Amino acid sequence: MEWRNIYRGMLMGASDVVPGVSGGTIAVVLGIYDRLIEAVNGFFSKDFKKHLLFLVPLGIGILTAVFLLANIIEWFFEYYPKQTQFAFLGLIVGVLPFLFHQANAKNTFRVQHIILIVAGGIIVGSMALFQVGEPEPVTSFSTSTYIWIFVSGFVASAAMILPGISGSFLLYVIGSYTTIISAIKDLNLLIIGIVGLGIALGIMIMSKLIFYFLEHFPYGTYAFVIGMVIGSVFVIFPGWPADVWETVVCIGTFAGGLLFAFLLGRVEYK
Repeated sequence: MEWRNIYRGMLMGASDVVPGVSGGTIAVVLGIYDRLIEAVNGFFSKDFKKHLLFLVPLGIGILTAVFLLANIIEWFFEYYPKQTQFAFLGLIVGVLPFLFHQANAKNTFRVQHIILIVAGGIIVGSMALFQVGEPEPVTSFSTSTYIWIFVSGFVASAAMILPGISGSFLLYVIGSYTTIISAIKDLNLLIIGIVGLGIALGIMIMSKLIFYFLEHFPYGTYAFVIGMVIGSVFVIFPGWPADVWETVVCIGTFAGGLLFAFLLGRVEYK
């Protein structure tokens, strides 16, 4: 059992409750993205025990973060939004050198890979153009509402496993973010269960697609992932603060994110 996956899962889970930050990106930062895809894809194979030993502690960490850290993350984003976003920016920018190294980009990337990087960046970066609101949580549920919640979980989970695309952000676009977060806070087990089913199905289907591309087009897949991670910078970037002191603090949190990414790289990529 890989028990250090608990802290990895907590980082992924904490990021998944933040609109604009992708759990898939954090998996890339931690150096476990390809293993995560392989484990989810091979869960029903003959090697399921090996994959289970990887996924169980990761799942424990993710669920722990979602239930215990959701309020803390939301508090930081409510009272210190730009400082928090700059910290995530530093974390994401800091992982790019490791990604290029892992893809052996200097020796393997060609013109088509550069095109894939640009395409991935445009696809994710264009999400910054969406203007999303935060509707009041739904409290009266019907059959159509349950279907809507299930579809929301499916769509969001498919995005969560892709670096650069935030599942929480898509929930904002769909309009179900506050309803699902409210259900988690209130421990509404029915809604949590329906969302969970949608998430499980979405992850299984998307992991098979990603695994196929990693197996048959590894460098092209890495190029596209790098583009998506770069694109996520434009989604998360909140603009420069008007206040000088706040700007200094944001630069400090950005540097902290860079340092954290560097330290993670020393631990996870050795």
